[in-house]
Amino acid sequence: MKKLFCYNILCFVFAFNVSFAQNKGANIVIAGSQIHKIDSLFKQYLDNGWIKGITANISVEGKTVYNKAFGNQLNRPFETNDILRIASQTKAVTCVAVMMEFDQGKFALDDPISKFIPSFKNPRVLDKFNKKDSTYTTKPANREITFRDLLTHTSGLGYAQIGAPEMNAIYAKAGIEAGFVIKKKSLATDMNKLGKLPLALQPGQRWLYSLSIDVLGRLVEITSGLTLDEYFRNKIFSPLAMNDTYFALPKNKQNRLATVYTEDPTTKTVKPWKDGTFPGATINYPINGNGYFAGGSGLVSTSKDYGTFLSMLLNKGELNGKRILSANSVELMTTNQIGDIPFGDNYFGLGFEIISEKGSKKLGQSAGSFGWGGFFGSTYWVDPQKKIIAQIYIQQWPFSHGQLGDQFKSIIYQTTK
Repeated sequence: MKKLFCYNILCFVFAFNVSFAQNKGANIVIAGSQIHKIDSLFKQYLDNGWIKGITANISVEGKTVYNKAFGNQLNRPFETNDILRIASQTKAVTCVAVMMEFDQGKFALDDPISKFIPSFKNPRVLDKFNKKDSTYTTKPANREITFRDLLTHTSGLGYAQIGAPEMNAIYAKAGIEAGFVIKKKSLATDMNKLGKLPLALQPGQRWLYSLSIDVLGRLVEITSGLTLDEYFRNKIFSPLAMNDTYFALPKNKQNRLATVYTEDPTTKTVKPWKDGTFPGATINYPINGNGYFAGGSGLVSTSKDYGTFLSMLLNKGELNGKRILSANSVELMTTNQIGDIPFGDNYFGLGFEIISEKGSKKLGQSAGSFGWGGFFGSTYWVDPQKKIIAQIYIQQWPFSHGQLGDQFKSIIYQTTK
């Protein structure tokens, strides 16, 4: 595979005189010299000991122009076909599944979710919290949570383990977790319990990263009659030939699962992750048989598979003759859905950050580009105007040199006109 890739790059460079490749449809120029800048950037991070490895993939107009892995992990080099813990990149897949059900007329975006999960009926909002014993008082919510609230992270829910201390304590006492689950659990049971707990904020009050997408995963199960694992496999992964994307990684592919690293908090040296690095979480969740299909964080995949998924979105819901999602739903997902609710310089759609005109001035991404990232140092985006899809994977937490993602973007957009 590596030899074939090198051959393709040589052909690419020769055909365009080493200086550039132009994709006429999008009028994009990718300079060969900039590919070397990307290589040098990654090698700088490796040489400085800030990371152990990295995988990156860039496509333009559906053609791969960069697909490399650098560094060494336990027992082997990092490879471009490594199976990676994509964590919160799972959210985009869950949101697509939700919109597929929306396309089938199963619900309206502004329907209250209590129609499907009764425990969310008459929600209440946290009022006062006692740190000593985690007891609390609540007040009535102004309204119920809707599908749109969940898709935009404006539901008022918190995020177990990584949210505010008060919500972390409330969720911990109830046994609600963020998705990297150690023991066997049921999504149905946990989401029913979550519905009875207080909200951190009023629904629609502001953007707050949350367990909203895990709730959406359960809603897909209810509206479809399938487990989220079955739904993804039958309706998304199989039609798109995403053959290396799973909640539970088969044994015959576990040798391709990438090693996860962490930083020593004092010395900042990078070392292999051991359970206990993040309290209550395990990196073994894809292989420990926990049965918990966390719609917000549970998948593993490859850059090739995830690039296929993103290509489907770039192509307005269709790829290789297989329509997954309506063009209308892709449009809804990739336009501002939070109105004037603050979200930095950008907006939020139904599952994605959306680059605004102001935000586009930062690094050169076109307004309307959309993307997100994952807990273990991954990021991705799709630029519909320039037909660019880019992904980067570190497999490390924490990562104190998070500027890498912006540096990667900056180099890419130096190459475009």
